[in-house]
Amino acid sequence: MKLYIKYMVSLRCKLTVISVLNELGLSHGIVELGEVLVDEELSAKELSRIRTILMKSGLELMDNKKAILIEKVKNIVIELVHYSDKPLAVNLSGYLSEKLGHDYHYLSHLFSEATGTTIEQFVIAHRVERIKELLLYDELNVAQIAEKMNYSSVAHLSNQFKKATGLTPSFFKKMRQFKKRIALENV
Repeated sequence: MKLYIKYMVSLRCKLTVISVLNELGLSHGIVELGEVLVDEELSAKELSRIRTILMKSGLELMDNKKAILIEKVKNIVIELVHYSDKPLAVNLSGYLSEKLGHDYHYLSHLFSEATGTTIEQFVIAHRVERIKELLLYDELNVAQIAEKMNYSSVAHLSNQFKKATGLTPSFFKKMRQFKKRIALENV
């Protein structure tokens, strides 16, 4: 049985879910961002118990098909932006359509209607947060970050970063008070 979990956006979230399943004595398979495969069918009582325990950790069990699809879009974007170093071989719209088995226009409309933002804006917000993270690590210069984040140029990265934050990447790097990042689940 596959369970879909909202706000599951990091390794820590995965570990929390694994811990909850182990605590309840449930054997499971693969745990991915936003979903987990439990080896057996669960009763309504077991699902309710899992839902209650997950909520204490800020996670939410989902059963609405549209909400699950929206969460899958979010998790794919988060995975691509924050946890993958490989640039996409195809455009994001094609990748999402292929991965989720739905027309991109449907996904885009559903996402915008539910979240009040477009998929593109969501991607940009996450890219900016990833850039902030890389700037704070201070291991790469802006040109290296642009290349790593698959921007066409440093100017493109800088323009997008400034539009989103009001600061240039180099100014952000210099200013300690602006070095506050946003938690992934709040982007």
